[in-house]
Amino acid sequence: MSLRGGGPIEELAVPSGTTVEEHDVVVDGDVLVGGQSTVELGVRGRNVAIGERVSVGDDIEAEGDCRLDTWCSVDGNVLVGEDAYLGERVTVTGRLMVSGDLDIGDDVTIEEGFEANGWIVIRNPVPTIVFYFIVLSQLLRVGETDAADELAEALADGDDVRDPLLIPRSAEIADDAWRVSTPATVGDDCRLHGNLRAASIRVGERNEVFGSLRAREDITVGAETVIHGDVTTRGGTVTVEAGARVLGDVSAGDLVVYDGAEIQGTLRARGEMKLVQRTGPETEADEVEEGGGAEAGGSDGVDSEEPDGVGDDDADPGDGTENETTESAREDDAPETDGESDAEGTAAVTADAGAATEAVESEDDS
Repeated sequence: MSLRGGGPIEELAVPSGTTVEEHDVVVDGDVLVGGQSTVELGVRGRNVAIGERVSVGDDIEAEGDCRLDTWCSVDGNVLVGEDAYLGERVTVTGRLMVSGDLDIGDDVTIEEGFEANGWIVIRNPVPTIVFYFIVLSQLLRVGETDAADELAEALADGDDVRDPLLIPRSAEIADDAWRVSTPATVGDDCRLHGNLRAASIRVGERNEVFGSLRAREDITVGAETVIHGDVTTRGGTVTVEAGARVLGDVSAGDLVVYDGAEIQGTLRARGEMKLVQRTGPETEADEVEEGGGAEAGGSDGVDSEEPDGVGDDDADPGDGTENETTESAREDDAPETDGESDAEGTAAVTADAGAATEAVESEDDS
């Protein structure tokens, strides 16, 4: 997190292993929510910190501490394993259960009552952890990085460091859509529900997203990730890595699809389209660059070869002799040109480059 700029949370960061179970977002680490956000789901994590004027639509369960800033509202219960800090004018429609101490501000409404096993202090709370973060920010601003590292290690208390769930300011998190105006990053082994809308999106490996992806800039779909929807960007690049599955259409400015990716819908690219094939574990990936404005039908299992290998003496002996390959390419030249305008509905992608066209034709003939 940057200590400078428009806000302390500059992106939507979903850590690895995050799941959406029924109506709750469940993470192993901490949960930090920026101010003026709307979270229609419940939240379950280690430490939960909610910014000012945030609305939470279900229960909050925190294994450690929980902080609700001023004017927050929780439509459900709040269960805290350690200490709780409630600012002014917080509203909880359910019950508040605290295993440790409770610091509570003025004009707090808890409709079904509260219970705390430790001390109960009614005031405007400023918890110790907030004071530590203020000191940490000052140390970083004056360049005392060594002292800041020592303070961060002390705050960790020797526990394993787990990435937090970061929700930026003015975000909307619901069961049908996750909307933010910042970049979004999803870790590995996650299971999410809802369409994801962000400035740019990067989805890690082995995820399952029950919704579509839409961004103004680049979108990356990691290996073995399943997207149950469309992938759309206005002018950025969409990259679909090997083993990924997109059960919808893909539309982008530039498109990069790796060998082994599965796209059941239509491919649309206003700029370049690249089909990347890995020929071996020790060799670099082969790329076929396609022309602008390319469009293709469902590309289930589309294979492409590098155009430089056509007509060379070192061609694969399984492709036939050199004369047969050249002759077949010349015979198919005319019909390929006639069908270039009707690219949709075919697995191969039509290109403007002559070399790439001959490579695709030779592969079809073989």
